[in-house]
Amino acid sequence: MEDNSSYSSVETGLCQASFLQKTLERLSSTQCLKLRDEEGSPVAVIALQRYLSEQTEGQQQQQQQLDSYTFDVTVTDGVWRAKCFLHPDLNHLVHTNTLKTGADIHITQCSYVYNERRLGHGYICIEKLRCGAERSVLLPRVNDVSSLPMLVKHGMERSVVLQSDVPLQVSRKHYLSLWNNDDPEGDIWTSGSPSAETVLDVSKITLLSSLESSFRGAWKPLPLLVKIIHKSRLRYYGKFGLKIDYPYQAYFEVADQSGTMSLVLWNELCPEFYQRLNVGTVLYLQNYTLKQSYANRSRPQMDHHRLKTFTSIEICLNPRNPASVITVVSPKSVLPQWGLPEVSYQFTTRSELEKLANNSACDVIGLVTFVGRVERVKSKGNKGPEKYWTYRWVHAVDGTSKHPFILEIFSSSQPEIFSCICPMTYLVCTQMRFCQVEGSLPYLTSSCETETFITGYHKGQPYVSDPRVKSFIQWTKTLKDNIVLQRTAVGGHYCYPRPPKTFTQSMADASAQVPLVAAADLKRELETLQYREHKKLAIQGQITAVQYLKNPKTTGSQGAEEKEVPDVSTDVRIPDTHNHPTAAEQTLVDSLTSPSAEKISASRRKRRIQTRNTTQSSLNHGGMPSKRRTGHKHAAEGREQEENDSNSESEQAQDVEQSLQPQDPNQDSDALSWESSSWLKQRQEVSEHLCQGGLYQDSVSQRFTSDTKNVLLQWSNLQPTRWMPEQPADTLPPVVCPGYYQVTILGINKQIAVDAAYSPIVSADEPRAIGLPQDPHGNTMLSCLSSGFLCPLSVTATHSDTALPEPEEILASAGELEDTHVVCILDLCHLGGDKVEVLINKVYRVTEVSLD
Repeated sequence: MEDNSSYSSVETGLCQASFLQKTLERLSSTQCLKLRDEEGSPVAVIALQRYLSEQTEGQQQQQQQLDSYTFDVTVTDGVWRAKCFLHPDLNHLVHTNTLKTGADIHITQCSYVYNERRLGHGYICIEKLRCGAERSVLLPRVNDVSSLPMLVKHGMERSVVLQSDVPLQVSRKHYLSLWNNDDPEGDIWTSGSPSAETVLDVSKITLLSSLESSFRGAWKPLPLLVKIIHKSRLRYYGKFGLKIDYPYQAYFEVADQSGTMSLVLWNELCPEFYQRLNVGTVLYLQNYTLKQSYANRSRPQMDHHRLKTFTSIEICLNPRNPASVITVVSPKSVLPQWGLPEVSYQFTTRSELEKLANNSACDVIGLVTFVGRVERVKSKGNKGPEKYWTYRWVHAVDGTSKHPFILEIFSSSQPEIFSCICPMTYLVCTQMRFCQVEGSLPYLTSSCETETFITGYHKGQPYVSDPRVKSFIQWTKTLKDNIVLQRTAVGGHYCYPRPPKTFTQSMADASAQVPLVAAADLKRELETLQYREHKKLAIQGQITAVQYLKNPKTTGSQGAEEKEVPDVSTDVRIPDTHNHPTAAEQTLVDSLTSPSAEKISASRRKRRIQTRNTTQSSLNHGGMPSKRRTGHKHAAEGREQEENDSNSESEQAQDVEQSLQPQDPNQDSDALSWESSSWLKQRQEVSEHLCQGGLYQDSVSQRFTSDTKNVLLQWSNLQPTRWMPEQPADTLPPVVCPGYYQVTILGINKQIAVDAAYSPIVSADEPRAIGLPQDPHGNTMLSCLSSGFLCPLSVTATHSDTALPEPEEILASAGELEDTHVVCILDLCHLGGDKVEVLINKVYRVTEVSLD
């Protein structure tokens, strides 16, 4: 980057000092190294980078870590760039994607932090900020962000940390991917460069079959000549106190003429070689070691290779003690007389899928018709720092069945492919596991050894010569693009498989079903949900109000009242992570999503929060005042519920004409609503009403077109780590939403109520309709909530042989919900900022209680 002379020349060439430059000058001249500026000129966020936090001595003694990961933020004012440290008190803004790349922020308080153990190293720490425009007004005026000079304090121009792709906390040597720990991230990862042609001495190599017999004896390892036939995703095993700079591990299955064996790539060899070692690559290995195999790891299914498998030991490639020598052999240098086996696949067509045994592996190829948004799920049973898996649902057809492949694809350490899966591309997935589900179509899910490839990445892959791949390509030549495009979709809410017909909570195996939680637990789950994190939970209670709305929610809220809450301050002790944040602390995120037109004091901020007016008009729409409560009772355990699709009249049915109420005119003038006769009284006794969830524009899938490809990909993917100038500036086309129902669920102990959205499936063309059990029902409110769709589904919602019921007709039967004990399966997903999606997946009527 810039040396001292370049720094000075750029500085003297400026007519007026930039905001970042003035900030650094003021920090340098002050005695307290802290700067407050409530106005704060806007700067644009161009990079957000994550790494494992440092553990202080006090935290080591307490055996706890307040936040597992730390973030560096690179900002620009259009003249300079500055890499800053984000104070841990602000980490929650990244967790909710409120602070994000491509947006403007106002830095209202910052400090300068010197490294006391290293000369010439220090950085700006952002302690308070205010979020501005979600789409930066600064960045469009910058021709080339990467060419802007990096701002460095005088005397520290040679700081490698400030001017390269390494963390500001010097104990860490590299960045992690922003949203998971599986993807390679940063400049340290060597791309798959072509191998140089080399002359090898293969006269003194050993075979894999000889390694087992010599494992425990004194021996000097002879070179190995092997071919990679399977590749696993990366595993990051970093944790606090681990003195390894690059704690990575990757498994490969390698083969020679005698059989197959596992090979493990360790630590800093992963950044150097992982992306260069692919299926089909030939390796010449020296100075490797052998160790006993790790029994608990997953393995690919390799019966189709018809080779002997050696599983008692594995080959280890280490960066030192000893330093392994890895030679990647150029394909042109591979000779037939080496006798290396061909890479074999086991492609399965969609018509053959049902014949597979549960959990068996297969490879598939198909034409993508639907790509769901990328979501995250927290890894279970992880004893170290928390980590998330990223995944997306995909539909692909191969012409052998009327049903598509339903694929649950987790990140496979191929971010450039995972983020570019879109309709009309040819998709290959290897080592997918078969999952049979009662009442739903089977689906395939990723394994640790799954690799994915899309159009643009197939060239040179060993499977291109497979007969089934060639047959698929021939079939695609018979298709007409305009016809296929009519059946495509991107993004939106999608959850598979559907819940079973009967909900049973087993005390012996609580993990077998969706967890049944208390209403207070649901509140905590909503408050701690992170960006694009998906959870499925069950809550029991009764439905007290239903409202029909035509349009999804937008970021702004109607009828919101303004309240004042304390600002987050770095002077306040960081709370223990075991103490869940209060609603006031959690909703700080809301205050930062839109800049206030008024001046904000140093001690307090104004924010907008969603509250309900207590007028009679709002009471007709399921609203209630938000209150705090100090305690809660847990719901009863061990209940068995069963859905009931009966169309029978409820004994407590109300006068339908009187219960159907138009919604507040400034929300939706055509809306209808129903509420139970007891809700008016119960509303006054409820301690809290959770209103922030619902159906958003991000919840509804969009039709795919080539013109909107880039903007749809950006919309359905996670927020990028770095801002790129080629990111699409177009906005999403307006969503087509047939309407949805907002349902108020009162917890079984009548202390907490929650609003959830129900969006029924109205067409067999919808991605959510694939694999949906379509038993006929009477289109009552309860039967629709139980089944998930309006009956009957047609090929298109606008050309139905039998007209679908109108909302008025469905709401006319809502009286059967009166005082009915139900269990509701809820899908929760944080969509970023203040948007939290709470959707009803299925409703069960409780007909029997039993303790297992």
